Amino acid sequence: MTTELENPQSETGAGVREIDPVEAFARRNAMALLLDVREDDERASGMPSGAIGIARAKIPEHIREIAADLQQEILTICGTGRRSLLAAQTLRELGYANVASVRGGLARWLAEGLPLDPGLIDADSAERYARHLILPEVGVAGQTKLLAARVAMIGAGGLGSPAALYLAAAGVGTLSLIDDDRVERSNLQRQVLHADARIGMRKTESAAIALGALNPRTRLQLRDERLSAANVEALIRDHDVVIDGADNFPTRYLLNAACLRLKIPLVYGAVHRFTGQVSVFDTRRADSPCYRCLFPEPPSAAEAPNCSEAGVLGVLPGIIGLLQATEAIKLVLGVGRTLAGRLLCYDALAAEFRELRLPRDPACPGCGVDAVFTGYEDIAQLCSGA
Repeated sequence: MTTELENPQSETGAGVREIDPVEAFARRNAMALLLDVREDDERASGMPSGAIGIARAKIPEHIREIAADLQQEILTICGTGRRSLLAAQTLRELGYANVASVRGGLARWLAEGLPLDPGLIDADSAERYARHLILPEVGVAGQTKLLAARVAMIGAGGLGSPAALYLAAAGVGTLSLIDDDRVERSNLQRQVLHADARIGMRKTESAAIALGALNPRTRLQLRDERLSAANVEALIRDHDVVIDGADNFPTRYLLNAACLRLKIPLVYGAVHRFTGQVSVFDTRRADSPCYRCLFPEPPSAAEAPNCSEAGVLGVLPGIIGLLQATEAIKLVLGVGRTLAGRLLCYDALAAEFRELRLPRDPACPGCGVDAVFTGYEDIAQLCSGA
């Protein structure tokens, strides 16, 4: 059934031809172009069979890429039939002569039992990540990347807590938590993954409770192991990004060596008293520095005391950990400018950020032109002063 609306007014879509969903489906099978003009997040859970998705506002900019022929028959559909009228009107104003809107939209399409193509993500994800899906830099394609991503989180403590919480919330598909410690009362001042009731529990298990409650769709891989020369490659292999939430130099040197060999980006973060720093060592890039460009050799324990000896402002790991999570998400999405080649420093007392250039060092013992890998080494004795 085909009708013409009365009182044509371009701002309301009046005057646009409407057709029923069954007729639209038949015409699509006969080579008509069916455009789903809903927003990206709305289309994420599925579209009418054979439809092409393009948000109504983007039609003027992109329609020529989809339909170069002004005589091409184009049918528009939305949720209920309102926006599709406006989209069809826009197409007519752009010179397309054979345009119609699907009456009743997707609601009627489904009511009449017409087929639906599954979306790239399901209905739960479409609702859960709705604010991501409307970002052009993320959208359905980006969220799909996040859902497929595998991120290794080294440490479920001060840095790992905020980073893991926001990575799970963002929809990272697999999050590997690597930590062999147990929750202590002194942790709770800054390690917000944990709770007083879980003192004595393994940190990975405690973290899993909090992360599972936040987003049960994130797959958690718990590794109750201390990173060592014997297991470092096995623990981080097959991940897309590694986040350094460790609190000691031996672990960082092992991570750096393994990420260099496996070509996995490493997101570095560290805190000390009232200051913190963040960087990205993107080992896939020829121009990116590595951790040993920043610290060529491990310091002694006296030169680099840990938090239990020097203290740390409780909120500081939250700030640095969130920056690490942000860098990890950008790496997965492939958007923006990461901190590769830059060291971002934060002074909480001064409420001040400073950025330092961190170029690749040609003489670096880790990634320099003469660097030679001789195997992984546990260097705890060097950092303990023994």
